[in-house]
Amino acid sequence: MTKSFVCAVDVGTGSARAGILDARGNLLARADHPIAMHQPKPDHAEHDSEDIWSAVCKSVRAALEKSGVAAGDIAGISFDATCSLVARDRQGGQISVSVTGEKRWDTVVWLDHRAIAEADECTESGHAVLDYIGGVMSPEMATPKLMWLKRHLPKTWNEAGYLFDLADFLTWKASGSLARSQCTLTAKWTYLAHEEESWRRDFFELVGLGDLFEHGNLPEKASPVGSDIGPLTAKAAAELGLTDQCRVGAGVIDAYAGALGVLGGFAGDEKNISRHLALIAGTSSCVMAMSHDPQPFAGVWGPYFGAALPTLWLSEGGQSATGALLDHIIRWHGAGGEPDAAMHMKIARRVAELRAEEGDALAARLHVLPDFHGNRSPLADPHAVGVISGLTLDSSFDSLCKLYWRTAVGIALGVRHVLEALNENGYLIDTLHVTGGHTKNPLLMELYADATGCTVVEPLADEAVLLGTGMVAATAAGLYPDLNAACVAMQQGGKTRAPNKEAGARFDRDYRIFLEMHRQRQMLDAIS
Repeated sequence: MTKSFVCAVDVGTGSARAGILDARGNLLARADHPIAMHQPKPDHAEHDSEDIWSAVCKSVRAALEKSGVAAGDIAGISFDATCSLVARDRQGGQISVSVTGEKRWDTVVWLDHRAIAEADECTESGHAVLDYIGGVMSPEMATPKLMWLKRHLPKTWNEAGYLFDLADFLTWKASGSLARSQCTLTAKWTYLAHEEESWRRDFFELVGLGDLFEHGNLPEKASPVGSDIGPLTAKAAAELGLTDQCRVGAGVIDAYAGALGVLGGFAGDEKNISRHLALIAGTSSCVMAMSHDPQPFAGVWGPYFGAALPTLWLSEGGQSATGALLDHIIRWHGAGGEPDAAMHMKIARRVAELRAEEGDALAARLHVLPDFHGNRSPLADPHAVGVISGLTLDSSFDSLCKLYWRTAVGIALGVRHVLEALNENGYLIDTLHVTGGHTKNPLLMELYADATGCTVVEPLADEAVLLGTGMVAATAAGLYPDLNAACVAMQQGGKTRAPNKEAGARFDRDYRIFLEMHRQRQMLDAIS
């Protein structure tokens, strides 16, 4: 078959990656290119959207060359990206979101927490849209960031003519279409996809954004994930090294692409899909659970209708810093250094040696509450801070390894905390599907099984996020009749790890301490 290949583009926090896949979901080639991040102040993080587009184009061209596939045989392309906010002026040009005023910094990065006060105001409004984001507005969502821009950078706000979630910005650059994905708008912009009047304009009036639609160029209706929103423009095709016959699919947030990549095989199996949880784990961690019926509850984002698979509701939880936290521990400790892959593996090897010597007693009095960048789920508290209990004067490399090990335990217990919240509110999850950078960390992969008591599935697909986006692209290209069919046909399966039953008592003890540390932190906050 000709024209039976697709291009998937994944834009993360630090790089853009592109993959060329065939119609069965096999990844033929991939390439990546770094993107810049600007941090002018604490809690401020910014991208240059033109730098991102340039990195996308370089990655696509490189992946295509590696694959050996002809440009004319790429039938579809789609994009996933972090839930970052891109602002453009009324002519479509760059406009600054930075306190520095530099126009190139036109994108507020997902992890930017400058708008915590605005997020708190949204929560205090008590508006009904909060029922579909777990009752608490996060500073990582679009509305607080927009409020901050209007208040603190009024010139930018007045000149703004286009406001995009990053995945939608990329489809606009590719196709010229102002269509927005049902995934991005539902998950981050308080768009209620299940309601006839999906935008609650009274909410935006309430929080001072009554003129949002004047500045945002937002559509009344979102485009379902995988919708064909048009061909590549001639300009975009030339920049990407593709042709203007290639169709562009309405994309997704990066974690949602990962959810499709690992859970897509259960599309159509609505009876059993609620037993499975996608854990997309890298710099931060996202957990995704899907169900036939909405399962609203405090502390977990959603339920979102049709944000990944059509007709299904999705609940999203997560941890704002996981891989980033382990990196931080390495930098922070006197025996650490640069947290590159070699350093992580050196620590993991030494932890294995120490555990062989000391067994369960290894750093048994050292406990880490991993909320160094707030608690996304299930407490939905962006003000939460990390806690370490059990430090001594030991500053050796072994002390770093012990702290790293116990930080990894805290991260896994955080997933258990989210799981308990989901299962107490209608889910029956017993299987974790893990994808992302954490699959390369043997300590975390062991802990995700043993600390949660769940079966862990590691996808055979080398890049589950690219696979999920490839499924979206294949749908837009018409290679399959709908997204469910594409997901079932392109899924790659996985290898399973059962939990170690003998470790259960040890982690039950650690989890009791973990919960007690949450309680004591709340008490300290109340006193101070």
